[in-house]
Amino acid sequence: MGSSTFTKEFSSPVPAGKLFKALVDILDSDNLLPKIMPQAFKSVETIEGDGGPGTIKKMNFTEGTEFKNLKNRVDAVD
Repeated sequence: MGSSTFTKEFSSPVPAGKLFKALVDILDSDNLLPKIMPQAFKSVETIEGDGGPGTIKKMNFTEGTEFKNLKNRVDAVD
């Protein structure tokens, strides 16, 4: 497994600060992302862990998006 970077710009009715907080706040992303961006996120589920280092989350995207799902592992929380 390797590291990669992916960048994509999109418009959102949600203020940037609130969206950023939802994306980086591991504890709230399971609930917030599908609510604030239902056009993009179908669901977010925790596969392993409690939000700290080692946690693995799976983000499921809606039909018609570029990707079906994405797994994210937390290496550190600062």
